[in-house]
Amino acid sequence: MTNGTRAAGGARGRRGTAVLGAALGGCVLVAAATAPASARSTGHDHRIDYVALGDSYTSGPGIPQQVDANCARSDHNYPSLVADRRQVRTFEDVSCAGATTAEMWQAQGTNAPQLDAVQRDTDLVTVQIGGNDVGFGPIISTCAHLAAQDPMGDPCERSYKASGYDRLALAIVRTAPKVDRVLRAVRARAPHARVVVVGYPDLLPDDGSGCFPQVPFARQDFPYLRDTEKRLNLMLRLVAAVNRADYVDTYGPTVGHDMCKAPADRWIEPLQPAAPAAPAHPNATGEQAMAQAVLDSLDEDRGRG
Repeated sequence: MTNGTRAAGGARGRRGTAVLGAALGGCVLVAAATAPASARSTGHDHRIDYVALGDSYTSGPGIPQQVDANCARSDHNYPSLVADRRQVRTFEDVSCAGATTAEMWQAQGTNAPQLDAVQRDTDLVTVQIGGNDVGFGPIISTCAHLAAQDPMGDPCERSYKASGYDRLALAIVRTAPKVDRVLRAVRARAPHARVVVVGYPDLLPDDGSGCFPQVPFARQDFPYLRDTEKRLNLMLRLVAAVNRADYVDTYGPTVGHDMCKAPADRWIEPLQPAAPAAPAHPNATGEQAMAQAVLDSLDEDRGRG
């Protein structure tokens, strides 16, 4: 297996933005739950060429062993685990902490544009992107800061809705065409590849409960932030459907293992991690859970084949 980067890229995209915006605004799009699989099977019938694109939830910052300091990339992140289990022919993991959709086309420190790794003979591409476009880091900082003003209330939600609309919901809608453009570019570079969009894992309690001060958000902001992440994952699912890509749900399999749980039970570390991982990011067990979700999706495709 190889693990590295290649060179060059550019693409376009906008189709389906109106449909996505309507769905995110509250309409029901039943077809989104059954996006058709990509063109080429990636079962055990042949050795595959695999490329992983993504941000820090893909790269695995802090998880041993770190193999790329610039991108905080671990050799035990979910792409590496998938590649190992699948015994792929070639493996290019170009995920990078801090990446937005823009880094698909532009260098990020020593990391070349991520799309450069996708070639015409690529068989499988996993993509996990969009969280930094919406603003994961600033959202956490803002909500933690505002919690001190009203620890039992919802100061973060009130702040993001102060203009009469939900700025985070709008940010997700605005991110949809950016992710769409990425998937179109992947398809243009590797027309026969199976493209898999990977959602984000469960960061906060799914029942809406809180755990201040372990996670320093105001009590009533937990349900709002949970729903914001679910809206982001819904957007990713819909964009995948529009582009005939598969969507892998990592939220469902990680419910009950969020950053509010005890160290022995959590797969997402809180803002002060107890296990090797970045704050508010998956630890090694969380990456294993996401890897299993991807592998299960690939095995389902093999069964259909």
